[in-house]
Amino acid sequence: MKDALEVEKETGYEKAYQQEPHDAEGQCERNLRLFTLESIWETLRPQPWPATRQGPRRVRDKMVAWSEPKMRYQFLIDTYQTEIVKVLGVWSMFDDADLRRRPRPTDPRGRSLLEHMVHQCFSEDFWFKTMLGIQVTDAPLPENETRLGFMQYFARDSALRLAALVTKTEDWWEGEISFFEERRTRLWVMTRRLTHTSHHRGQQTTLLRIVNHSLHSTYGPTADTGGLMINHAPTVYAYGSQSDMLTEEEGARRKTPLPGPGEKPFTERPDRSGPRRA
Repeated sequence: MKDALEVEKETGYEKAYQQEPHDAEGQCERNLRLFTLESIWETLRPQPWPATRQGPRRVRDKMVAWSEPKMRYQFLIDTYQTEIVKVLGVWSMFDDADLRRRPRPTDPRGRSLLEHMVHQCFSEDFWFKTMLGIQVTDAPLPENETRLGFMQYFARDSALRLAALVTKTEDWWEGEISFFEERRTRLWVMTRRLTHTSHHRGQQTTLLRIVNHSLHSTYGPTADTGGLMINHAPTVYAYGSQSDMLTEEEGARRKTPLPGPGEKPFTERPDRSGPRRA
C-alpha cells in the first residue's frame, strides 16, 4: 500500500486527504507520524522572491517587491498551522498520569486533560466537516485513548485539513455557510475556530500549573524559560519540530532543558511575601 505522501504527489492534495482507510477496529492503516506539518506545509506554502544580499531583486532595472501571498487569506492558513503545533506542544508538557486530573479533584465541572483532548479532536472535526465541508476522517478519536494516541490522531487529521485549506480560493473563503442558526462567511467561521482552540489551550496551560508542571514556550517566554519578555527572557520550545515531538513523545521524551526563572521577577506583580522562584 502507498503512503499518503506518495498518493499526494500522484493525485494532488485534495484527493489525498480524502483517502483515510481504517480496518475493522477503526485503526488507521498508515503510519500516523507521516502526517506532520513539515511534510505537507513545506511543499504547499507560498514562496517569496529569492533573497539576495542586495535585497529585492531587480528585473530590467526596476525594483520588484517581495511577492504577495498567492491568496489574500493565506494568513488564516498560516495561523491554523501554528495553532496545530501549539496544541500538540501543550499536550506534550503533560505526563500520561495527568490524563484524568482536574483543576480541583473533588469538582467534576472542570475538564480533565482527557476531556480537553476529546473536545479538541471531536470539535475541530465537527466544525470542519459540517461547516467548512472538509472531512478527513471517520474516526477523529483514537480507539485507545492515551495522551500519545490523541497527539498522533490530531497531528494526522490537522495536517490533512491544512492540506485541504491550501487548495481553497478567495471566493470559497468569502462564501457564506451555516454557523449553527446563523449565516457567516468561511472567513468568520475559521477565525472563530482559531479563537475557540486558543481559548481551550489556555485552560490547559492553567491546568499544567495547577498540577505543578513547568512550562515550555507556546507563544513566547514563560516563568520557566526565564521570565518576562521585557527582561529579554528567551522563548524555549520543548522540541525543535513537530516530527521531533511525535518521535520523542513515543520514546524518551528528551525535551529542551529549561533555564528556570532567573534573577529578575518573572511575573508582572510578584508576591512580596512568597518565594521568588517556582
